Amino acid sequence: MDQILLQILNGLDKGSAYALIALGLTLIFGTLGVVNFAHGALFMLGAFCTVSLNKLLTMEQVVLDETRMTAWGTPMEIRTPFVEAWFGEFGTTLVEYAVPLSILVAIPVMLLVGVTMERGLIKHFYKRPHAEQILVTFGLAIVLQEIIKAWFGANPIPQSEPDALGGMLDFGAAIGMTEGTITYPAWRLVYFLFAGVVITGVFCFLQFTTFGMVVRAGMADRETVGLLGINIDKRFTFMFGLAAVVAGLAGVMYTPILSPDYHLGMDFLVLSFVVVVVGGMGSLGGAVMAGFLLGILQSFTAMKRPAIFPDAADRTVGEDILNVWYTILEYLPGIDQIIIYLAAVVVLLVRPRGLMGRKGVMET
Repeated sequence: MDQILLQILNGLDKGSAYALIALGLTLIFGTLGVVNFAHGALFMLGAFCTVSLNKLLTMEQVVLDETRMTAWGTPMEIRTPFVEAWFGEFGTTLVEYAVPLSILVAIPVMLLVGVTMERGLIKHFYKRPHAEQILVTFGLAIVLQEIIKAWFGANPIPQSEPDALGGMLDFGAAIGMTEGTITYPAWRLVYFLFAGVVITGVFCFLQFTTFGMVVRAGMADRETVGLLGINIDKRFTFMFGLAAVVAGLAGVMYTPILSPDYHLGMDFLVLSFVVVVVGGMGSLGGAVMAGFLLGILQSFTAMKRPAIFPDAADRTVGEDILNVWYTILEYLPGIDQIIIYLAAVVVLLVRPRGLMGRKGVMET
């Protein structure tokens, strides 16, 4: 049971990132009908909002201490971040909590980036074939990642979570199991909870606000909503910006888990599109559900047989089942790298419109 719970936690961790990116992709496709291959770049830009704020907060002032000498006989340099020199302990706290504070920076920045992208480029391709949309947005993604590479360099830039939210959490004890049975990185649980808040917020916005009601009506019948005198284009532009914000926030909070670099967006882009297709193009609920399901599936196929495992005579029924699973995985090395694509093939063969896709979408 502890092995199963651990893999579910790993899957929810990965699935949270997939679900958040896929949610933004589905918002764009559902409202504008655009296949946005630059969406992974938005995830990357969110991550580099964190990098930028961290660099700003850790800018240092250098003071020469005449009372202390280096080995070369010169005064020793004392380096202190400006915010710590100006604000004392509060400044130290700001530096420590740079990652969650980046949310406040990422929201307006990503909203502006999304609206600018939609008004400046995407709107010219609404009535173009999906192939042209893919080509132009993929080209935009390459441009954005090369800008990041030129500005920040090619190497990953590690980011640290706050000490209070770091370390390992005794998850087993928290759910009533033996203490120390399941320990898990606290920040990964924070990321899962954060993803849940963002996803719930988006669904509540669409479901319980007048703005969201109009957007959902426009997704179902754009022409009729326009005939009612509602400027649906402006609302859809905002939805593009909202999708960019969701992707950016996913990137911000993922930085302590995976150090940001210029190709971070491409690493998640293809997987996220597979998630969208499996969930159903245009289905927000399908995108979220598929993200978590495929994340858990990938986690279970990445399991490795523990160094210490009971002999056949000492195994319980559950351990016998695990042993069979370990044996299967040993004969299928690297299956975790392609399992999402295999699952997509199976789902699309059985149900071409995806798990929760609308009837008629991608069925012909």
